Amino acid sequence: MKEGRNTAGALGLVLGHPFDTVKLLGFFKGMSFPLVSIAVVNSVLFGVYSNVLLALTAMSHQERRTQLPSYTHVFIAGCTGGVIQTFFLAPFDLIKVRLQNQTEPRVQPGGPQPRYRGPVHCAATIFREEGPRGLFRGAWALMLRDTPTLGLYFVTYEGFCHQNTPHGQNPSSATVLVAGGFAGIASWVAATPLDVIKSRMQMDGLRRREYQGVLDCVVSSFRQEGLRVFFRGLTINSARGFPVNAVTFLSYEYLLHSWG
Repeated sequence: MKEGRNTAGALGLVLGHPFDTVKLLGFFKGMSFPLVSIAVVNSVLFGVYSNVLLALTAMSHQERRTQLPSYTHVFIAGCTGGVIQTFFLAPFDLIKVRLQNQTEPRVQPGGPQPRYRGPVHCAATIFREEGPRGLFRGAWALMLRDTPTLGLYFVTYEGFCHQNTPHGQNPSSATVLVAGGFAGIASWVAATPLDVIKSRMQMDGLRRREYQGVLDCVVSSFRQEGLRVFFRGLTINSARGFPVNAVTFLSYEYLLHSWG
């Protein structure tokens, strides 16, 4: 640990300002839990999307490459995946947001205990203090965010692949990566306003209830901070969304082809 702090201190000298390992770790608060849960959530999302689209079109994934389904069917399948995903994602996302917004430092010998000592302790504390419904705080805002934006997400992806792939062929890896990246950006542009509201609803109740519901949160945020508040974090979300979703769709296509 001492060696790690010395390394961080050396880095601080190079950067020209004090640097501490604890500060660096602050950028990764709450990340272990979503890394574990994201596999479950994405499995639900892509599984529901594929099966709903199959039910609507009666076409296999391979057949959809020769004849693109209507964008209406793609949008409906994506929206359905967004609704179902919410029930799995809401508790995970709440815990992630609470851990990331925790202002207490990591446990130090003789220092004060942080409010949440980890994902499990965070879930148990929320359940004890706010009840079972507390684990789904912000779920309505999350559903409002994800339902239309995931419809747009899949429409963007399928449309880009169709437009940039020769008829009857599978899209190349490069096409899938770019299509997935643009789908990620498009979805975050649409999702960011409700993502801001969702995060505020999830933090509400940590000390005292400030908002009466989603609409009250929207109105209060607008009155206090103006229209710009609803686009807070758009740049970083878009920058993150491109590579993350590019890799996600590449993995999705690879698994579909591997399983026939």
